[in-house]
Amino acid sequence: MVLFILSKKKPQYSHNEVIDPLKITMKDIDQMADGSEFEEYLYRLFLALGYKDAYKTQGSRDFGADLVFTDREGVRNVIQAKRYSYPVGLGAVQELYSSMRYYRAKKSMVIASNVYTAACDELAGYNGVKLHSRNDLIEIIDLFKMGQIDKVKDIIEGDPHWKYDSWDNYMNSNKVIKKDFKAEKRLLAKK
Repeated sequence: MVLFILSKKKPQYSHNEVIDPLKITMKDIDQMADGSEFEEYLYRLFLALGYKDAYKTQGSRDFGADLVFTDREGVRNVIQAKRYSYPVGLGAVQELYSSMRYYRAKKSMVIASNVYTAACDELAGYNGVKLHSRNDLIEIIDLFKMGQIDKVKDIIEGDPHWKYDSWDNYMNSNKVIKKDFKAEKRLLAKK
């Protein structure tokens, strides 16, 4: 009798090995064993881009941010890294946005290996969270490998796509805010 043992493919990079961002391709990112390898890649990339104060947050209890760095204008940013094989949902924006005060950041961004759901895109637009999708990541990788550091930084530090310029514009728009009338009635009944 012959037994065949099936095993998962061993990750390309062990946690003890330093990831070289010049050698990483999108295919490598897609084959990473888990999100922590993607976080490590982004951390190494940001250091290679010259963000000297970039650091990874602790693995557990990171309060929604995976990386923190200061951009060229001196503004602190928080990043959440998402290496997903499916679209990134609004939980990424919710977690990241709530981490901004903890890390004393003024800007936030999600960098993902995939696309975003419509709900995630909408929430990011209302909160000023920059979303970098798979296509952005591919462009960042390509430009970095060509040595075009300033262009990479321009992409990373670009402004988010705001849904409204200000809260006043939002409140004066024809956008209807959905209310939970049943909950309001319950609250009024308690008073």
